[in-house]
Amino acid sequence: MVVQVKPGSHQCHRSMDGNQHKVEANILLLGAENVGKSALTVRFLTRRFIGEYGDIDSIYSHTDNINGREISFNIWDSLYPQDSETTETISEKQLQWADGVILVYSICDRSSFEVVRQQVQLIRHAGKKTSAIAPIIIVGNKRDLQHRRTVSSEEGRLLALSKDCGFFEISAAETYHGVLLVFHGLMELIKESRALSKGGAGIKSIVRSMSAVFGKKRLE
Repeated sequence: MVVQVKPGSHQCHRSMDGNQHKVEANILLLGAENVGKSALTVRFLTRRFIGEYGDIDSIYSHTDNINGREISFNIWDSLYPQDSETTETISEKQLQWADGVILVYSICDRSSFEVVRQQVQLIRHAGKKTSAIAPIIIVGNKRDLQHRRTVSSEEGRLLALSKDCGFFEISAAETYHGVLLVFHGLMELIKESRALSKGGAGIKSIVRSMSAVFGKKRLE
């Protein structure tokens, strides 16, 4: 079973247009250590589950087909800084690179949930400065370990809703389908965000053109 919540500002599903060129998206994975970020990534890339990973900061490339269109995913599986007390957990370089962000916590580790809470606040704060709002999906992983749960599904949902993020609760160990929904769901939000940005740019261009025309008439 997969628990899913969509962000409120993206309730309208936008169908894909007729343009069939390849779409590329940069996906940044964040979260504390041992929450399953690498397991989530490799499950998406290979459909296989591998439980143990070394401490490696990696970027993977993967091409998938969604609704008949070729999508190229670049996935940055980031390490959580060891010295988190004095080091920013998200770099400016990461945020500039990312088209969308997946924040992962373990439902068995409350401290990892608090890390996600802090990281989503950092991302939203940075977005206000740059006017760049990268779509975010919050993922509660290790749903197969219900007997060790310390973070309820409701807490995850409420955090996502309060920050206008998507939300999934999954088990990367048990199912490939849930992992697929996470990445495909984020891709939909990225497409919507890009469409809104283009629409905003179009309106600004019209306003500038009108200002130029009317300004010129006033001078005449």
